[in-house]
Amino acid sequence: MYTNQAFNQYRDQSVLTAGPGELVLMLYDGCLKQVRLARLAIEEKLLEQKNSSLMKAQSIVSELMATLNFDYEISDSLYALYDYFLNELITANIDLDTKRLDNVENMLGELRDTWEQMIKQQKTGGGGTASI
Repeated sequence: MYTNQAFNQYRDQSVLTAGPGELVLMLYDGCLKQVRLARLAIEEKLLEQKNSSLMKAQSIVSELMATLNFDYEISDSLYALYDYFLNELITANIDLDTKRLDNVENMLGELRDTWEQMIKQQKTGGGGTASI
C-alpha cells in the first residue's frame, strides 16, 4: 500500500512540476498506454476494459485538442490529426477494430517521438525561437 501511495505522490509531483512541453508528452504517453490496453482487451474479449481504455484515450485526445494554441500555424494541422485520432478511436470502440488502433498508435507514437525531440532541442538551446 505504501508503494502505491509513494508512486501516486511522485506522479502528482511530476505533473505539478512539468513544463507545458512535458505535460503534452505525458498526455501522449497516457494515450498510447490506453490504446495498447484497449487492443489487449479486444484480443482478450474484455469489452468493459476495452471501452474504459478507449474512453480514456478519447478524453486525452479531446484534452489535446482543447489546449491547442491557434496562434501557431501547426495547430490547425494538429487539430485535424487529433480529430482523426478521435474518430478512429470511436470507430475502433464500436467495431472492435484493432487495425484502427494500430494506425492511431503508430501515428501517435511518431508524433510523440517528434515532440520529445523538440523538447530536448529546446532544453539544449537548439530549438530556435519557437515556444512549446
